[in-house]
Amino acid sequence: MPAFRLDQRLDGAVGGKTVGTLTRAFGIETVGDLLAHYPRRYAHRGELTPISSLPVGESVTIVAEVVRAGERRMRNRRGSLLEVVISDGAGRLTLTFFNQAWRIKELVAGRRGVFAGKVGEYRGEKQLAHPDYELFDDDAAARSSAEATAGTPIPIYPATAQLPSWRIAKVVEQVLDGLGDVEDPLPAELRARRGLATAREALEGIHRPQSDDEAGIARATLRMHEALVLQTALLQQREFVRAMAAAPRPAAEGGLLERFDRALPFTRTADQVDVGDQIAADLVGGWPMNRLVQGEVGSGKTLVALRAMLQVAESGGQSALIAPTEVLAAQHVRSIARMLGPSLAPELMPTLLTGQQTAADRRKAALRVASGQALIVVGTHALLSESTTFADLGLVVVDEQHRFGVEQRESLRAKGSSPHALVLTATPIPRTVAMTVFGDLDVSTIRTMPAGRAGIETFVTPLAARPAWFPRVWQRVAEEVGKGHQAFVVCPAIDTSVGDAPVAEADEPPPEIAETAAAPRARWGVVQVADLLAENPAFAGLRLATLHGRMPADEKDTIMRAFAGGDIDVLVATTVVEVGVDVPNASTMVILDADRFGVSQLHQLRGRVGRGEVPGLCLLVTEAEAGTDALARVEAVASTLDGFELAEVDLQLRGEGDVLGDAQSGARSSLRLLRVVADADIITLARAEAEKILADDPLLDGHPGLAAALERRVGMAERAALART
Repeated sequence: MPAFRLDQRLDGAVGGKTVGTLTRAFGIETVGDLLAHYPRRYAHRGELTPISSLPVGESVTIVAEVVRAGERRMRNRRGSLLEVVISDGAGRLTLTFFNQAWRIKELVAGRRGVFAGKVGEYRGEKQLAHPDYELFDDDAAARSSAEATAGTPIPIYPATAQLPSWRIAKVVEQVLDGLGDVEDPLPAELRARRGLATAREALEGIHRPQSDDEAGIARATLRMHEALVLQTALLQQREFVRAMAAAPRPAAEGGLLERFDRALPFTRTADQVDVGDQIAADLVGGWPMNRLVQGEVGSGKTLVALRAMLQVAESGGQSALIAPTEVLAAQHVRSIARMLGPSLAPELMPTLLTGQQTAADRRKAALRVASGQALIVVGTHALLSESTTFADLGLVVVDEQHRFGVEQRESLRAKGSSPHALVLTATPIPRTVAMTVFGDLDVSTIRTMPAGRAGIETFVTPLAARPAWFPRVWQRVAEEVGKGHQAFVVCPAIDTSVGDAPVAEADEPPPEIAETAAAPRARWGVVQVADLLAENPAFAGLRLATLHGRMPADEKDTIMRAFAGGDIDVLVATTVVEVGVDVPNASTMVILDADRFGVSQLHQLRGRVGRGEVPGLCLLVTEAEAGTDALARVEAVASTLDGFELAEVDLQLRGEGDVLGDAQSGARSSLRLLRVVADADIITLARAEAEKILADDPLLDGHPGLAAALERRVGMAERAALART
């Protein structure tokens, strides 16, 4: 029988029924997929797992010892019940088997083994009903063998009720026994320098190690495999983009950009100047710009993007800015027109194009875009419509990148001939994430904030411990309004009385913490808060309004204009106000059910206040109990205004997401062993190695192992995703 290959379909190596179960549970389809299903931990034959810590309702795999076993007839039904008590030396757990009396012959007192099942509870005692188990070969006849293997780690795999860990281990053993040669993706010099194993040794060492040290070397080797393959894929995509031709877009002396800069009523910050210079150089380069600009809320990303649009417009090129919501798109058009001023705005004709415009307004806007009359176009998903065409699309600007899939970004870029791309995000990205998730983009960061900002104070209102503080929240809002300021109140839902989940509307970002079966429904919706405040004596005479994504576009726009103009005192809204809304007189934000939002989203929301000379106040109201992760997340936001520090916290809480595919953070990570925070040094080293390899051997002709690993790991879907990033 020929040896197995890593790229071979698994059903050619093991039974089809087992493959079907593996595919359904873990997406495993090839030999390589199976061998990349690594153990999540290792048990030892002498190790006993604390039974007291086993969580009820979860599937567990434990090492334990049989204390006793007994069979009895059942009273209310036919048959017998076998009850087996196992112990870790302190706690005890009962195993129950119906009509399986034969098991009593092997489950005898003193036998140890690995037991797996879902932890249940009966009469206050923990139990496993019909668990799977595998006993160690510890009887007297095999005592010497048991002692010889006492230090051998037992791999414990991510498993399911239908496919326990040791059954996966047996399939892995079968495949490893038949596996042929494995080409090594790591250069021999790198392996030697880092003390790493060969690829074949690493697979053997992670799946059937003879010692903990051997397992550790295997994991370190495979972690480096992941890092090098990932960085090579991203760098290849960057080179692919740089192989394209792009129309240079130079700024003209005395042209639009120079006129705009002369009219600016303030001096740009050092970071704004540096990033602006990087973009200006990109726009005259020989390939399309592919740059990510990250910066805190209010750091000047819109200014940087507008200057790029002006440079493109000097040659008659158009710029399209796509925003995630109608409210934000309309806000962008107004702020861009205001920044351009009465001299430049008519020349560039900033034009709004959204799906909720009237048919007449939309036709008029589309005609301006198609004719090239509108040199700056701002819109939502309507920009992606087949009916939207551009005369000369030279620059695509994506605002709040994480709100758009790669398909949407590609659809917009396809409307031009290799247009430049500028991606903006106010969600700071840790360096290692930028190097992995956005490794094919050039990354610029604006850290310095414009002068004259009063700043924000953030406080947690923990209602579980301090319920009496809730009325004080509304008193505090009324006091701020009494000083002539305005306030936001943000809710996770629109109407909780009709069972609204946290908002997931097409026109606005949803809260990042989804409801689960274990979490009660959101307490506060826009409707409930508006009713509550209408009855509050402290709010008598105050002008209240509500805002959410299910309102018609013109109504939302009218409300935001009124709030920005000072005609509304308190705006009760969903997360539609998260990004881009600029009301310098707004001093206060109350976020209800704050534990239902993610770290970065809370940071984004509070960035709506403290934007002018008025000090900002943000109150994070939560009923999360002390000691819970939910409260810790809210307290982390209150502890710092540093978005980059919070981004690290957010990453650790929510995971990296599907790094090479379309999935956003929070999805099950596509990384097997590599962690972008903990493994920053490995990622940095892999980046440098990948750059060196590709510089000497761009086609990887001399690195067949790396080329083969890329082919297996970065499939067609991931390649397509990278090409569209």
